[in-house]
Amino acid sequence: MKRAMARQAEAEREKRAKIIHAEGEFQAAQQLLEAARLIATEPSALQLRYLQTLTEISVEKNSTIIFPLPIDLLSPLLDIVRSQAGKSRPPSTGPTSPA
Repeated sequence: MKRAMARQAEAEREKRAKIIHAEGEFQAAQQLLEAARLIATEPSALQLRYLQTLTEISVEKNSTIIFPLPIDLLSPLLDIVRSQAGKSRPPSTGPTSPA
């Protein structure tokens, strides 16, 4: 009888633990949703969070930081380089014909 009561109590504790865990996951998902909505309306919030993360990482002296750079940030620079390269080339005279 004591074993049955102990098993029932253990099952009840596991049930409560799972419910608490599920509630925590639900709250975390809600907060992530709110953060996503904020970032969608204020793009600078993402940049500030990114810089804050870099600051936290930089405290560690022996870590390597990989700094991702959005490709859309580079495309205007690439266009400038391409236009400058096009200006510095001599005009093409077309294909030469064998004589």
